[in-house]
Amino acid sequence: MIRLTVLNGLLAGLLLIATATAAPVIEGCPIFPPDNVWNTRIDTLPTDAYSAAYISTIGSSRPVHPDFGSGTWEGGPIGIPYVVVNGSQPAVPVSFYYPDESDPGPYPVPSTAPVEGGSEATGDRHVLVIDRDNHQLYELYDAHLQSDRSWDCGSGAVFDLNCSALRPVGWTSADAAGLPILPGLVRYDEVADGAITHAIRFTAPQTRGAYIWPARHEASSLTGSQYPPLGQRFRLKADYDISGFSPEVQVILTALKEYGMILADNGSSWYLSGAPDERWNNDLLHELQQVKGSAFEAVDESSLMISPDSAAARQRPLLIPGGKMIPSDPDLDGRYEDLDGSGVADFSDVVLFFNQMDWIGEDEPAGLFDFNGDGRVDFDDVIRVFGML
Repeated sequence: MIRLTVLNGLLAGLLLIATATAAPVIEGCPIFPPDNVWNTRIDTLPTDAYSAAYISTIGSSRPVHPDFGSGTWEGGPIGIPYVVVNGSQPAVPVSFYYPDESDPGPYPVPSTAPVEGGSEATGDRHVLVIDRDNHQLYELYDAHLQSDRSWDCGSGAVFDLNCSALRPVGWTSADAAGLPILPGLVRYDEVADGAITHAIRFTAPQTRGAYIWPARHEASSLTGSQYPPLGQRFRLKADYDISGFSPEVQVILTALKEYGMILADNGSSWYLSGAPDERWNNDLLHELQQVKGSAFEAVDESSLMISPDSAAARQRPLLIPGGKMIPSDPDLDGRYEDLDGSGVADFSDVVLFFNQMDWIGEDEPAGLFDFNGDGRVDFDDVIRVFGML
């Protein structure tokens, strides 16, 4: 009874505490699980042994370029657009000139779906569609709408956003690395909300004819070790001073420190991918060009791999402020109910969870403390831990 009374008191105080979102969500649709490698921080991982060579090859003096913004460039939107549909969107035929490495149709792509670069573009012409009800992601490369509302494309891939399954070994996707594009896009809404909680997609002009986890495909004939493989992760160095940048750009730079960026395709040096949005301030985004390649380092994220065929990443909890030791998982179910690291789950863990809920949601691997599986760390998870005692 005493514990229940205390818990009711904690519930009353909940109104004063904000809920932290654990993983990216678009219109209620999760963009892969919280423990997906795209959604996993890499700021404490070791530097890759070939970091200096990779930075030199991509361009240590070359500036970062935001390949997204407001307005148009050569008649098309600036960035890689996407469209969200509901589960009743009619599926239409799609054809591919790389059918052997494409997921067969039909795909629920509306005839009004925006095309990267615009309807007359001659570039990659990506089309991205999120089915928010069924949590499916459809991505097309070199997509051309036909008169019968079907689509003629280079390649296409379908991703289940509820899981972290990778493409078959050696398969491309709508991206050269065989990875999904959407989870790596910088979106205006997340910058406006003050945090990007995923890695960012980027390109480099010369890559090796190889790929590393989580990539599944290569797109080069180069063999030298100075060339980075597709899938290589990079991050902004921890000591790079971002205090002089605008708040919006600081959000992007903080993400580059914490989550880094993944090399996904051949292209211009240090081009960061994002979604077009008329709310972007292009002048502020151009502040990113003050950051040069020498400010980055390659990351060895091999320790995160649980299975070579899955993008699920090994998660490690941090010491929670007020805890005794690093949290533990007494019943080995993948959820860390012993939050204070005492070795047992007891009521002190409930109190610590409540007091540090925001910190846990922002700084801990979310999947370790998401006890109800909704992709968030919130008061319902505190209740779940209490119910386990």
